[in-house]
Amino acid sequence: MASLIKSERGRVYALFAIVVFACAFGSLTQTVMNAMLGGVEADLGVDSSLGQWLTTVYMLVLGITVPLVTFLSLKMSTRTLLFMVLGVFFVGSLVAFVAPNFPVLVLARVMQAFAAGITLPLVQSIAMMRFPKGQNGTAMGIAGIAMGFAPNIGPTIGGALVDSWGWRSFFLILMAALAVLFVLALLFVEREEVPERKASLDVISFALSTLGLGGLLLGFSNASSAGFADPSVWTALLIGAACLVLFVGRQNRIAHPLINMSIFGSKRFRVSFVVQNCLFGSFMGITLIVPLYVQGLCGGSALEAGLVFIPATILAIVFNPLAGILADRIGPRPVTIAAGALLTIGAVSMAFIDERTPLWLVAIMQTIRGIGVSSLIGPLNSWGLSELSHQVIMDGSAFFACIRQACASFGTALMVFAITAFGAAASGEAVAFGYQLAFGLSALLSFAVLVGAVWKVR
Repeated sequence: MASLIKSERGRVYALFAIVVFACAFGSLTQTVMNAMLGGVEADLGVDSSLGQWLTTVYMLVLGITVPLVTFLSLKMSTRTLLFMVLGVFFVGSLVAFVAPNFPVLVLARVMQAFAAGITLPLVQSIAMMRFPKGQNGTAMGIAGIAMGFAPNIGPTIGGALVDSWGWRSFFLILMAALAVLFVLALLFVEREEVPERKASLDVISFALSTLGLGGLLLGFSNASSAGFADPSVWTALLIGAACLVLFVGRQNRIAHPLINMSIFGSKRFRVSFVVQNCLFGSFMGITLIVPLYVQGLCGGSALEAGLVFIPATILAIVFNPLAGILADRIGPRPVTIAAGALLTIGAVSMAFIDERTPLWLVAIMQTIRGIGVSSLIGPLNSWGLSELSHQVIMDGSAFFACIRQACASFGTALMVFAITAFGAAASGEAVAFGYQLAFGLSALLSFAVLVGAVWKVR
């Protein structure tokens, strides 16, 4: 064991494991607040409209931080970047634990989101650049646990903790876990030379990416409650879209772009980019829609809503790495087609459920689609990044991460809008149709994933 850790391969494994856990904690922290909001609002004396900013701010900061990762990776060694992430994450968690009021807690969420935003592309770049060829799919499948399992289990953990020991207990546990990762990094992550590549932060590019991604994320987030016709929503969306177009155009003109847009010269990257955006648009909204369906339409409890997700969440631990291993051994095409078929079957079947559908049947449907999601993330990521040179893999990973955040928000907003549009109807059937329409939108995006896998993945 000691000899493995001292070897080059062992050091790569150690670095990768630590970053995967850090990324998982970041994803967990993003969703755990959904179940703790009630406790936070009661403790700090804020209403729900203000409390929602704890999740909105996290999402916004996460999105605008990701494009910075390429620049930071050129200025710092991976080891230094990792320690910065763990340090900021720890301090943010400490501030959250002792927060005396709401603004301080928001500041803590900003620090946590900044750290989490760095881990998302970092874990993917390590999987693609430091693992031997032929093991990238396996590594990316393991990394997929952080993007699939962790956020899904977040609400369950948050609900359990807030009922047992209060919402602050989560941040105490998180600090302990981060301290362990920090010690492990000191022991097992080797010192590295600082990259000798030129890098400069183009302030205009960063401003455009911040306004672009921030506008889209804020617009889609507000659309879930206010609707797309609200001036604050469509104004934010228009500004965001315009700034993002300007951002992309500027990256093609300057010497040191924030994101190197040559990544789109790869056909694999383009296909994976589109398919993954459909995937995240399809399934991220489900984590919100299913609880609304169980508690709002069916009159179930929060516990029953959580139980619907449990089988798929547990199986994600198995299917994320398994799909990666299979992609390395037999190629990504059969894996993505099979996973896309499961995703589509599960999603389409859920488009026909109503208040009379047994929850055990809903859980089976969600489990089928959940296996599909878990089995797609790793192979699609590794296949899409495999044609990129090492110099731009971080760029590709970063652009993947920030755009799919926007697509996930877009999918969620559309689904919530569908439910809201029929929620005021007097007829129970009309209300049920709103949920069916929301699940149907998810099914449509899922089918697009399957078509992309069959048609383009080779």
